[in-house]
Amino acid sequence: MVKPTRVTNAIRALRFGQDEMTQAELARRIGVTRQTVIAIEQGKYSPSLELAFQIAGVFGVRLEEVFQYPGEE
Repeated sequence: MVKPTRVTNAIRALRFGQDEMTQAELARRIGVTRQTVIAIEQGKYSPSLELAFQIAGVFGVRLEEVFQYPGEE
């Protein structure tokens, strides 16, 4: 069984703020499978730092606006 990550994210909200971008479209734009986007969105997988920056870039926001770690102020 895969241990969920403690990192949370706002990917779903950001996708819907971008004309309801699909998971498939986000996956295509960052070069991964839709299943990878689903796993990241659900907190079952933490992306690499490079992939995290790519995701933030797609939405035109800072990394901290996409991903959060418990205990951060």
